[in-house]
Amino acid sequence: MSLSRRLLPFLLSGVLAAPVPALAGGFYLQEQSPKETGRALSGGAAAGDDPSTIYFNPAAMTQLSGIQTSVGGIILSATAQQGNRGSSRSVPGLPTSVPVTGNDGGNPFAKIIPIPSFYATAQLSDRLWLGLGVNAPFGLKLDYDESYFGRYDSLHTDLKTYNVQPSAAYKLSDNLSIGGGVDVQYVKVTLTNALPQLSPLLADGHASIEGDDLSVGWNAGLFYTTGNTNFGVHYRSGMTHKLKGEQEISGLLGPLAGANGTFAANAPLELPDIVTVSIMHRLTPKLRAMLTARWYNWSVFKAITINTATGTSVKEMHYHDSYSVSAGGEYDVSDRLTLRAGTMFDRTPTNPQFLTTRVPDGDRVWLSGGATWNMSAALALNLSYAHTFVEKANIIRPDHYYPAPATVTTTTLSSASGNADQLAASLTIRF
Repeated sequence: MSLSRRLLPFLLSGVLAAPVPALAGGFYLQEQSPKETGRALSGGAAAGDDPSTIYFNPAAMTQLSGIQTSVGGIILSATAQQGNRGSSRSVPGLPTSVPVTGNDGGNPFAKIIPIPSFYATAQLSDRLWLGLGVNAPFGLKLDYDESYFGRYDSLHTDLKTYNVQPSAAYKLSDNLSIGGGVDVQYVKVTLTNALPQLSPLLADGHASIEGDDLSVGWNAGLFYTTGNTNFGVHYRSGMTHKLKGEQEISGLLGPLAGANGTFAANAPLELPDIVTVSIMHRLTPKLRAMLTARWYNWSVFKAITINTATGTSVKEMHYHDSYSVSAGGEYDVSDRLTLRAGTMFDRTPTNPQFLTTRVPDGDRVWLSGGATWNMSAALALNLSYAHTFVEKANIIRPDHYYPAPATVTTTTLSSASGNADQLAASLTIRF
């Protein structure tokens, strides 16, 4: 077998297996409702006061009379900083590693990240409701400078998802409802990073992969109300995407040059099951308190298997199951104006042994506030703001390239910190 063919599985393993699961672990977007953002998602499966309940618990659609729509979006502004703590790479034939130099990569996030959403519900009878939700539950875009010290770990990341959820709800009694829906989800991923040459004196090579997939999942929930207290529970199924696309390797020199080219590649991308439990209680006719807990089955990320024409590679990831807890409240100042606020703790699923600069992620704490202005009986404007504090993390990321005796190990050592701000707005229209 030629040297170039022997190199390909190692190149693909280093480029594909490392980033794909990291994207999934840190790129779940909680922000699926401008109204919910204002109370830090504490309304969750129990509030049932906005068409966005289609995403959080379609069973609560039975609380919405007539035909209602919610059209809006969230503008996410995130910042992240990377600090080089001594990144290095090995050189075949030398007993010690040499430093990897470069700048801090700059702020990798786009200045404005839009997260749009659309929801519509329709009451067909005293018992039956139908709904439709369109949103983007996963997605983010990062771009580091080409001379970034962590360039062997990541340079460019672009993950987009589009989710369409037709749903139905049925009122079993005056107090109890059931509901569910089908999730039709499209995902597209583009990832790039630099490749080390055998000699650190040569310009880096380059690797990129692009793939997409369309998959189907489902969700179901229960909603119960006693009049002053609402209870909701919701389950969203995990989803397996089978990304298919192309891997391109370029710029490798010397003995590695034969590995340059474009190759078919595919990789499974597992998204977790999510369980939501919520309670909403009316303390007074004008004051409501809310509490929501969520569990995410991220332990499905035990390993990523990469299939190419030259073989199969497996890389262990060992993600942890995670959870979030949010609390909030809202007060009706008048028939026209409602104020709300909330806070949330969101545990990261990432494993400290496998952190990556593609996802500068840590535990998160939300602080949020918002308001609804009822302009008329048929039209309401929802405005929200949230700030997210992200825990600092130390990244230790080793990646191995090429078979012995040409093996090169790059170790990205970085201190990562950041935060995010959200501005959200939506219009709720009732017919």
